[in-house]
Amino acid sequence: MNATEANLAREEPGEVGLVEPVDFHQSEPFEFASGASIPEFTLRYETYGRLNADKSNVILIAHALTGDHHCAGVHSFKDRKPGWWNNMIGPGKPIDTNRFFVLCANCIGGCQGSTGPTSNNPATGKPYSLTFPFVTIRDMVRSQKLLLDSLEIPFLYAVIGGSMGGMQVLQWAIEYPDYVRRILPMATTWRQNSQAIAFDEVGRQAIMQDPEWKNGDYDPAAGPNVGLAIARMMAHITYLSDKGMDRKFGRRRQAGKDSAYSFDVEFEVESYLRYQGESFTNRFDANTYLYFTRALGYFDLAETHGNLDAAVSKMSCRALVVGFTSDWLFPPEQNREIALAMLRQGKEASYLQIDIDLGHDSFLIDSPELFQLTRDFLSK
Repeated sequence: MNATEANLAREEPGEVGLVEPVDFHQSEPFEFASGASIPEFTLRYETYGRLNADKSNVILIAHALTGDHHCAGVHSFKDRKPGWWNNMIGPGKPIDTNRFFVLCANCIGGCQGSTGPTSNNPATGKPYSLTFPFVTIRDMVRSQKLLLDSLEIPFLYAVIGGSMGGMQVLQWAIEYPDYVRRILPMATTWRQNSQAIAFDEVGRQAIMQDPEWKNGDYDPAAGPNVGLAIARMMAHITYLSDKGMDRKFGRRRQAGKDSAYSFDVEFEVESYLRYQGESFTNRFDANTYLYFTRALGYFDLAETHGNLDAAVSKMSCRALVVGFTSDWLFPPEQNREIALAMLRQGKEASYLQIDIDLGHDSFLIDSPELFQLTRDFLSK
């Protein structure tokens, strides 16, 4: 490490500095909710802050559909891209690493170091591809619990996450009620509605209809990039809002494209979406996208437990559920229903709605109100 890297490694005010991922490997079989199993698995994760003496300060972060384990800090002096929730996690930040030991793992089925469709099947020496078992939110949580058991973590101070991460948060509280003290699910739902399922299906079809998909057995260097990019473009629209997009792009055209009369990129919003699609293909796997979007559709607490009230009756934690007014993917009322069901069951729960016009992704954006809510909830 040179002098510049050494300076980066120091904890700057509000920053966790340099971080390195760690791999947890279980050499025993893991059985999925479907009944299928794999002989072993790996979860890649990162941690921030310090574990206290009695291991009572652990917060688990659950990532969203296209997220991963890298949610704070930077990986190297050359790779200065911060983690996806760097604005939330760090010394003095809402999830304060001066006080908490924060852990985030790439979900099972993922493509950022955890075992998933791109991983080699030990029995064949070839990638699992579509022979990988179907993944559910419960599978994600159960595999994370094995990781925490390996670290001998006695309980979780809190579990926090948005979108698919919020689904994991709810599953944690139901699956391991005596293990979780607080939950903070954001911009999430207790089951996807038909519109959300429909959007995911369009994305999957874009991938599966790409000739380069080859029934999931594609060359990683030449996969269904066109289909995956279109899936990302379509999904990204659902993460934004009409007002937010209009304010950011309006009907502005690219320079020199004032009346091109062509099907090339003309409007700024078109250029933005194409960039989102193309950059996504460089960091995400098409099959993982299929598996994770299917996991979203399978998540239904009412179907699993009889109804929502019966599901949340199993919880014994405190809860703060946060919705965003402009989120039309998982609308505020779907978040509110979770807190109301908990209250009907005599649980300690609150619902807070933030008026912001940035859409579903509002939980990822700098928001003083969200920051203060998080800080206050974790301080009690």
